[in-house]
Amino acid sequence: MGSLFRSEEVCLAQLFLQSASAYSCISELGERGLLEFRDLNPKVSPFQRRFVGEVRRCEEMEKTFTFLQQELRCAGRVPGPCPESPRAPVAREALRVQEQSEQLAQELREVTRNRSSLRGRLRDLRQYLHVLREGQRFTSLPAPLGSPPRPRALSEREPILDPSLHQHLERKINFVAGVIHPWRVTAFERLLWRACRGYLVASFVEMPEPMEDPASGESITWVIFLISYWGEQIGQKIRKISDCFHCQVYPYPESEASRTDTITGLHSQIQDLSVVLEETEQYLAQVLDKVALALPTWRVQVQKMKAIYLILNQCSFDVTEKCLIAEVWCPVQDLTQVQDALRQGSYQSGSSVECFVQRVPTSESPPTLIRTNKFTAGFQSIVDAYGVASYQEVNPAPYAIITFPFIFAIMFGDVGHGLLMFLFALWMVLYEDSPRLRHGTNEIWQMFFEGRYLILLMGAFSIYTGFIYNECFSKATAIFPSAWSVATMANHSSWSSAYLATHPSLTLDPNVTGVFRGPYPFGIDPIWSLAINHLNFLNSFKMKMSVVLGILHMGFGVVLGIFNHMHFQQRHRLVLEFLPEMIFLLALFGYLVFLIFYKWVKFSAADSRVAPSILIHFIDMFLFTSNAENLPLYPGQVPVQTVLVVLALASVPVLLLGTPLYQWCRQHAPKTVRPGPVSTGEQEPLLEGQEAGNSVNATKEDVESGGHSSDAKHLDFAEIFMHQAIHTIEYCLGCVSNTASYLRLWALSLAHAQLSEVLWTMVMRNGFVRLSYVGGVVLVPVFAAFAVLTVAILLVMEGLSAFLHALRLHWVEFQNKFYVGAGYKLCPFTFAPDTWE
Repeated sequence: MGSLFRSEEVCLAQLFLQSASAYSCISELGERGLLEFRDLNPKVSPFQRRFVGEVRRCEEMEKTFTFLQQELRCAGRVPGPCPESPRAPVAREALRVQEQSEQLAQELREVTRNRSSLRGRLRDLRQYLHVLREGQRFTSLPAPLGSPPRPRALSEREPILDPSLHQHLERKINFVAGVIHPWRVTAFERLLWRACRGYLVASFVEMPEPMEDPASGESITWVIFLISYWGEQIGQKIRKISDCFHCQVYPYPESEASRTDTITGLHSQIQDLSVVLEETEQYLAQVLDKVALALPTWRVQVQKMKAIYLILNQCSFDVTEKCLIAEVWCPVQDLTQVQDALRQGSYQSGSSVECFVQRVPTSESPPTLIRTNKFTAGFQSIVDAYGVASYQEVNPAPYAIITFPFIFAIMFGDVGHGLLMFLFALWMVLYEDSPRLRHGTNEIWQMFFEGRYLILLMGAFSIYTGFIYNECFSKATAIFPSAWSVATMANHSSWSSAYLATHPSLTLDPNVTGVFRGPYPFGIDPIWSLAINHLNFLNSFKMKMSVVLGILHMGFGVVLGIFNHMHFQQRHRLVLEFLPEMIFLLALFGYLVFLIFYKWVKFSAADSRVAPSILIHFIDMFLFTSNAENLPLYPGQVPVQTVLVVLALASVPVLLLGTPLYQWCRQHAPKTVRPGPVSTGEQEPLLEGQEAGNSVNATKEDVESGGHSSDAKHLDFAEIFMHQAIHTIEYCLGCVSNTASYLRLWALSLAHAQLSEVLWTMVMRNGFVRLSYVGGVVLVPVFAAFAVLTVAILLVMEGLSAFLHALRLHWVEFQNKFYVGAGYKLCPFTFAPDTWE
């Protein structure tokens, strides 16, 4: 069988790597992604392994890369993906990457520090300039003599000193000027007034332009304050209070000329600093360009290098300390590629000794490897969610490609809804290479996108079953003419006008010639959508269909167990397990399917009123009785049913005791000793403590016992019997419960049809019937509401419900007939983009 039907053959192998070429060989294997490495030093601490220094060196470089990436993000730049996958660097190239990255990081630190210093200095100069400008307004010169006196202004923009009082002041007036955060102004002013007892005059005004807060980085509008006071002690108090409130205090010249000169000097310094800051920004942009160009490639290279050294830490040295030995799980068909990769790695490293691979016999169960593509990956994920297949066990995924969408469509059958689902999935399939769809961040969207082919098939199968049910948004479509003729019935009956007026519902008799002209070409006749017994007819049809499909599905699962028995050389299970299981299933529930089809074929419309009940016959079959009121379907029905029940009951002890007794007899049977080849010499083990033909990391006890514990030689009969008893009870009871479980196909199909009909009747039908001449305008929002409810309820909610029920039918009713799911996946060492992006 192919790898999709059964996992590939995987073997345990040893890689013999020459120390000088080990790095290149592991790098080449990582590029190809063929092997899963095993840790040969499980008891050695990570800090005591041979290549721990190289790993720490890679981690230091990763810290440097993290700093560079943070600087790029602070500058508003997003480092792009690596344009191509570079190979792992050799030692000289890794040293160059480390030096260049550290040099760029040092340059960034210095330039960033200088830029921050220049920005802080420029901010201080601009604040100082605004302080002096606002101070000029506060302490303007007195008015000329002869001008009329003006009253005291209440505005903060007016001079704080009355010019007429200048000539009367004998004490010197001092000033404290600076800026303060706007949130602290009120508390600052209140504390000044209380501490200085009013021996000051303080004025506050907002700065004309907002500036950056060095503490938070936010842009705020600072408040400029100018305080005039008398006395040195008051001045000391004001300065201490300003320091407590983290105010930026600037020197305030006393004379007008000094203030003018200072303003002129500030203008010149601000202009010079702006030029220097602009050049610094340009140089910083150049450094960031270099980082953005080289960082993605460096990150990939260093991560590959770190992964290689982590793999080398899992290897073990031979007794000569010149060769590394690694244990790997390898697909058998890839052994030639592994040897080619080792040869290529040895050539790249310039080693004269070629590395090689050698298979190792083992009793361990290998990992499971099932190769998938973008189409089969979604179906394989459904199976793996239940449990990874055991090694070389039959894989249910290829059969689920057909059965899963079909069982979903039985519960979701509607042409309109299936078409919407199909078109949505088709859009995802056609644009699957779009980066916007493939790399979406929404987790729910990623689930939809990964299962796009599954949704595509579910929509296609739903269209098919919708045509069988003849439902499109709950309405029937007359693709072919109806097989029922109302006119013929009217011509052959006594339907008068009075009869029609008193009987709103008319009965079509198929026994009248010409009323029923044969079955509808495909699906259900559309005339049934007008019948009052429409629901009774569909219930009977869907219930029987669910039972038939369920028994076929379970029987197919039992048949798949044959391939497991044949592959694992357990032919006794064909007689002791498969045969009793099939007899039990077919003798009881296979007979039920036979009764359904036999009744459909034997009874026509003419004798349908005397058709017996299958349910009563099935109950009487288990009770070994017959019902005189329920006529038999065929002659000799009671003896046949009795024989079938006896066969089903007789298969239970065979299923229960067959395998345990076979194992017990095989264990106690006399064994013949076969002569084997005699060894002519002894071979030195490559590793200390390793015996020939055993795994490298096998313990001494495992080697002495041949890889098995001493208790493994003697099978525990009680344990085998208990396991078989559980399997027998689960299977026999499961055949009953699982058959009933498939009735969910009928229930959910009915629920979907009824919800669709209710939505049409309560929304769209009202828009067509009750809105008279304004219906054309109102129909637009009515249709919008109908579309939204259809997508939200019938597509999303009902679709999710049908999906979950189909999932349960595959996991519980189908897979447990043959599937164990106790394996573990093969996780190859690979440099795939998903591992380092």
